Amino acid sequence: MNSNPIYAQRRAQLAQKIGPNGIAIIPTAPEQQRNRDSDFPYRPDSYFYYLCGFTEPKAWLIISGDGQTTLFCQPKDTEREIWDGYRLGPEAAPAQLAINAAFSVTELDAKLPALLDGREAVWFPFATHKGLETRLDGWLGSLRARVRYGSLCPQTQRDLCGVLDEMRLVKDTHEQALMRRAGQISAAAHIRAMQMSAGMLRAGQELREYHLEAELLHEFRRHGSQFPAYGSIVAAGANACVLHYRADRGLIRNGELVLIDAACELDGYASDITRTFPANGRFTGPQRTLYELVLAAQEAAIAATRAGARFTDPHDATVKVLAQGMLDVGLLDKNKVGSLDDVIEKRAYFPFYMHRTGHWIGMDVHDCGDYTEPSEIGQVSTRQDALTGETLKNRPARILQPGMALTIEPGIYVRPAYGVPEEFHHIGIRIEDDALVTTTGCELITRDVPVDVAGIEALMRA
Repeated sequence: MNSNPIYAQRRAQLAQKIGPNGIAIIPTAPEQQRNRDSDFPYRPDSYFYYLCGFTEPKAWLIISGDGQTTLFCQPKDTEREIWDGYRLGPEAAPAQLAINAAFSVTELDAKLPALLDGREAVWFPFATHKGLETRLDGWLGSLRARVRYGSLCPQTQRDLCGVLDEMRLVKDTHEQALMRRAGQISAAAHIRAMQMSAGMLRAGQELREYHLEAELLHEFRRHGSQFPAYGSIVAAGANACVLHYRADRGLIRNGELVLIDAACELDGYASDITRTFPANGRFTGPQRTLYELVLAAQEAAIAATRAGARFTDPHDATVKVLAQGMLDVGLLDKNKVGSLDDVIEKRAYFPFYMHRTGHWIGMDVHDCGDYTEPSEIGQVSTRQDALTGETLKNRPARILQPGMALTIEPGIYVRPAYGVPEEFHHIGIRIEDDALVTTTGCELITRDVPVDVAGIEALMRA
């Protein structure tokens, strides 16, 4: 349980944003059953945790515009605590969490109408918690039944997601420190997997994708991470051309590349790293050619990531480098696709690079936050997609600010096809790092694991 003053500051900031006559309702995440008598490991809702640092299930946070915070949580229960673990309980919660009041969650339905009484607007996260709207209807219905006795029912319902998304988009110093530590743990896990790969192959042992996944998970947990931030991708050989491939039983062969996209979550904050390396520690010529192309694209994207730039600038820089490289190495035939400008305009690079170069990262690995600049949201133009013919709406991309956090992850994926040089078949490469935007550029917080060819080969010889 967390009494860090940062949570009280966030609640006060939220109270100011919803106004003195507003009230916000934030439930935590429900427990999820895995199968009979077994649940998935519990993780609290990100919005909820962001505002109070409380990790128990079956809890609700109520924040009034006047700054009053009320928590509904599980009551103390000796028998259930023997089976399921310690509960803080409503009696201890106010002092422990620096909130005004706490009650048993069994009293939620009875007390919510009174808390809503007299408020002009009720705020809650839309389309996020199944059944929340129905429960709110019930509380409002109870309140309306008392209007003849002087009760006042809120007239407006507002989406809390937008307000909290904007708060979460810029990371404070507390968040940045957690994200740096998560990045360090994840980088150490990648180093461990790289060295294990080379070591097992040198020893003549059978090596499979799940062997490397086991090393990742061991390193995450050994350093205090609670969970992987997402399902680990460990893809050997042709499997690396499947973007969301999961670590499985695939055999890792001498001479193949291995793509690992895996990282940990620490105290509610995610990291996200991808490295691609030769299983035996030595790049072949074609592997090196494409790897250095992707690395050059990432360096161009890093250079474009700074305060004042647009969110789309790193992607545009990536595409320019990758597209030119595809022309240079023969993945694209310039006699068929034309010049660099033609390749970019027509998205001729798409068969080999089909995803964006980054996303927000924070409490969620694909974190919340608008990708359109709020101050320019009314500036809309249309364009026709070169591949699908669909008419799309364009709005100005988000202007990056210090403290925003995003991934930078270019890649190249070559499946066998007519006209594609055979030496590049089945090569999938992605390089991904997490970046904190600064006033002068960006801070890469996941570079404790090597990214250059010489550094990777030296590490895997160790």
